[in-house]
Amino acid sequence: MYNLLSGLSVIEASSFVASPTAGLYCAQMGAEVIRVDQIGGGPDFRRWPVTDNNDSLYWENLNRAKKSVALDLGRPEGRELLQELVRATGQFITNFPVGGFLSHETLAEGRPDLITVRVMGWADGSPALDYTVNNMVGYPMLTGTGPEPVNHVLPAWDLLSGAYAAFALLAAIQRRGATGEGGEVRIPLSDVAIGTVANLGGIAETLYSGENRPRLGNAVYGLFGRDFVTGDGQRTMIVVVTPRQWANLIAALNLGDAIAAVEAARGVSFAKDDGLRFTHRDALYPLFEQAIAARTHADLAAAFDAGGIVHSAYRTMLDAVHDPALVADNPVFGAAENPSGFAYPAAGSFATVPQMERQAPRPAPRNGQHSEEILATRLSLSSGEIARLIDAGIVGITQPETE
Repeated sequence: MYNLLSGLSVIEASSFVASPTAGLYCAQMGAEVIRVDQIGGGPDFRRWPVTDNNDSLYWENLNRAKKSVALDLGRPEGRELLQELVRATGQFITNFPVGGFLSHETLAEGRPDLITVRVMGWADGSPALDYTVNNMVGYPMLTGTGPEPVNHVLPAWDLLSGAYAAFALLAAIQRRGATGEGGEVRIPLSDVAIGTVANLGGIAETLYSGENRPRLGNAVYGLFGRDFVTGDGQRTMIVVVTPRQWANLIAALNLGDAIAAVEAARGVSFAKDDGLRFTHRDALYPLFEQAIAARTHADLAAAFDAGGIVHSAYRTMLDAVHDPALVADNPVFGAAENPSGFAYPAAGSFATVPQMERQAPRPAPRNGQHSEEILATRLSLSSGEIARLIDAGIVGITQPETE
């Protein structure tokens, strides 16, 4: 946590991954992010993984450092309260549909400088999920060795869209500061996905070659990079991106003469050309497989580290969470009182600001935990009016925990 965005307040009405991620990143940089949900929680409130008590560890971590207001959004008065909160605050992140009671045009009535950042599926408003967007742009047909497509478990487009949404919000605030103008920024997952394909050269490559890139399994396209098995059975990934790493890898494995023989036979030099190493992988891989299989992982890791060679053994996530360098000794993590009651390392800001003191991660709120506070401070409602809304079931509050 850092207070780089202190003084900025944002209303968030969202669910699942992309839109809550945008609010999370703002909150971790010090913004006051007020999440407004249906009383009892939105559609992602119990999403797996969950504890034995059905508390979502997913929701608990995507909503750290936020405040929670609970409203009955199925009733007109609850919807009007959300609209009033958005107008009073001036910044809004959502993945609700373009039309309806949370349309930017409706919300901007009486607040023309309102900034709305809306995460979407497709640009035309039709729904999409990370997993369907990923299929659409072709990555599952590049992953693995085939012939079946291979889905990955990381929701990459959700995460990229969330980060882009946070960036877009700050960009729109910068523009408003210069011009006084508000506006809506729409971020479709489909455009983030296909735009990223383009940014990585994928569209140009496919049109230039007229065909799909071959599926390479665990090999890295265009580089010398692949998984190898050590003499003691440890599978490890090795990737070379600089001439120095290549030279040090050859030296560490005592492959100088063997590599020179391949270069002489094929009339090439691998010293400074990534593409040639990839092109001639049929001759190189067997040499490295044999050399790596003759040594233990610990021996190779020490030699690779000394030479600045990028490598990593394949591990399970259980292995990773018990790695002190990644978690226990990593200042990104700290302690927080989680609504689930389960104690575990909580992530704060991924960025490090050396000139500022890092604050501890903050917990996620309970549903409706800040309803009374926000309605009083943002809408200037009296305690009597708030009590009426609570009694009418329009506003929800956190119920006291029982022993």
